[in-house]
Amino acid sequence: MGIKKILFICHSNINRSPTAEEIFKENNKLTVKSAGLYEGTKIVGEKLVEQADMIFVMEEYQKVGLLRRFPNSCKKSIIVLGIEDVYDFMESKLVSLLKEKTKKYF
Repeated sequence: MGIKKILFICHSNINRSPTAEEIFKENNKLTVKSAGLYEGTKIVGEKLVEQADMIFVMEEYQKVGLLRRFPNSCKKSIIVLGIEDVYDFMESKLVSLLKEKTKKYF
């Protein structure tokens, strides 16, 4: 299989999803992008959703919001990582959680 296109989404694309993009972007088997669902400078759009092979959200409400916003584009599974918005960008605990919760996927 070729390179997987991965999309990480959190609320505002400030801490959690940009950390995920940063730590996985060096994996030569992945193309990784991140976006915020509701706020931020990089808000998720239909094109990003359609292009992704796998979508990871940090919390359940983001999955619900994504499915509501893009019902025709969310044909793939959306994986909820269960990571609360209590971490700073590249905080070591957040990095560890992201690696642990995604290891079975890539």
